[in-house]
Amino acid sequence: MNLAVKEFNTMSSDFHLQSILVIDDDLELTEMLSTYLSSMGYQVQVRNDGEEGLSEAVSGRHYDLILLDVMMPKMDGFDVLKKLRVSHSTPVLMLTARGDDYDRILGLEMGADDYICKPFFARELQARVKTQLRHRAQLLASQNNDNSPVDSEQILNVG
Repeated sequence: MNLAVKEFNTMSSDFHLQSILVIDDDLELTEMLSTYLSSMGYQVQVRNDGEEGLSEAVSGRHYDLILLDVMMPKMDGFDVLKKLRVSHSTPVLMLTARGDDYDRILGLEMGADDYICKPFFARELQARVKTQLRHRAQLLASQNNDNSPVDSEQILNVG
């Protein structure tokens, strides 16, 4: 069998449509994001308040990425993030109008993987989404290959 065909068959058997959860109370924005991200080939679920978003994020359904607003009814994005990080490592991209230094730093320190301020350019969002998904795929691939023995020359001793 041709090597390219074999590689494609291997890739396609492992392929799953990447899934993104959008948690934001701005209905117009979430509709636009859902349409845009779906057109890029992602499965998109939307929840319009923090409580529903957290409930969906921890429901057992697999998400490759979560886009999370800060200012929402019922539970703000910082509280969602704090509760989510107790048990989940899904990458979180904060997508919010709160763009001052304090909020960005707080979000990142609480466990957000990236932070983008509204308004934003669609291409910037696309690049950040792809970057987070690529990092997650690399992490998962390295975890799957973790069964190999460690060469002592590769260990860095500090101190």
